[in-house]
Amino acid sequence: MDYRTRYLERIAEVPESAWDSLLPNHPAAGLLSHAMLSAFEEGACLGTESGWDVHHWTLWHPNGDLLAALPLYRKWHSYGEYVFDWAWANAYARHGLNYYPKWLSAVPFTPISGPRLLRRHDHDPLIMARLLDDLKALRGSSAHLLFSDGLNESDRTTLKCASWMHRTGVQFHWYHANYKDFDDFLLALSQSKRKKIRAERRKVKEQGIEFKVKSGADLHERDWAFFYECYERTYRLHGNAPYLTPEFFLRLHHAQAERCVLFIGSDQQGPCCASLLFRHKDRAFGRYWGAVRDYPFVHFEACYYQPIEWAIREGIQCIEGGAQGQHKMARGFDPTPTESWHWLRHPAFADAVEQFLSQEEAQMGYLLDELQEHRAFKSTSSA
Repeated sequence: MDYRTRYLERIAEVPESAWDSLLPNHPAAGLLSHAMLSAFEEGACLGTESGWDVHHWTLWHPNGDLLAALPLYRKWHSYGEYVFDWAWANAYARHGLNYYPKWLSAVPFTPISGPRLLRRHDHDPLIMARLLDDLKALRGSSAHLLFSDGLNESDRTTLKCASWMHRTGVQFHWYHANYKDFDDFLLALSQSKRKKIRAERRKVKEQGIEFKVKSGADLHERDWAFFYECYERTYRLHGNAPYLTPEFFLRLHHAQAERCVLFIGSDQQGPCCASLLFRHKDRAFGRYWGAVRDYPFVHFEACYYQPIEWAIREGIQCIEGGAQGQHKMARGFDPTPTESWHWLRHPAFADAVEQFLSQEEAQMGYLLDELQEHRAFKSTSSA
């Protein structure tokens, strides 16, 4: 068929119904919805000044139907990605070559595994092949599919045949194991981990901090204003400007409040901290947190213990804890591999990166095995 490629500078150039009709039945698919991508764009988080140029790839049938789409960005740096390629960029620079711009498919600022190529017919291998040909034709050093999930064997074969390289990472996820309540979850842990968590939670209560959970219709704009105050302050304390804007969260509130879960902690003076999860069906994704007043152990309560307690009540089967954070294992999170795919135009650099990734893959295998030996659970637990 004479399919036609079209690149979008704004997600609004395609109707919401057409884009969302391509979303697969995947727990993280909602994070690539028209409303979510629009919140990033209309919330002024993306654009030339931020180093994220919107350039979504779309494929159209001659009759005008949207057949496939890929969220795509021309990047002028490697910030906000969580799959680190700074060493590759530095190697290019040492040889007088430009690594930027590069091409990236991901949910901006969001290290959550999920589908990247959205298509009406999953079984059509020609769509993946067409996408890779189109990416190769774009001007730039490289192309990257970050935190990809749901690829079938045909897709993987097509990627490998087109000289794309696979990279494994690790995150830490909490999994529901038919726990009746939080105490039941604690009983699955080793005694030392159980004792530590109880001590941390007790100290939070002794500081007079109580939590409320808000989602959907319970959320109000003032809640988002407070959350942003926490989020921004925490970024600034670490010497960084926040990636997201107040407008982003307000747009999210109006478009997808049912996907958002806020855990707000209060002391005697009022709200003092908050954490945010995104929810889709029986899966939750830990994203951001912050505080306007600092207390010991409140981070663990807001980001781990309150969400786990809520997840058990709500029947959530998994909480993805976000990027990095080996300390999450002591709180009942398990190491979980992630994957990304990379293509480099320069043959010599592609060969060097392929050798590096082969060595990294072996090291990651050893790391995952080692981490499994340090799980927080009793050795007899099947959690």
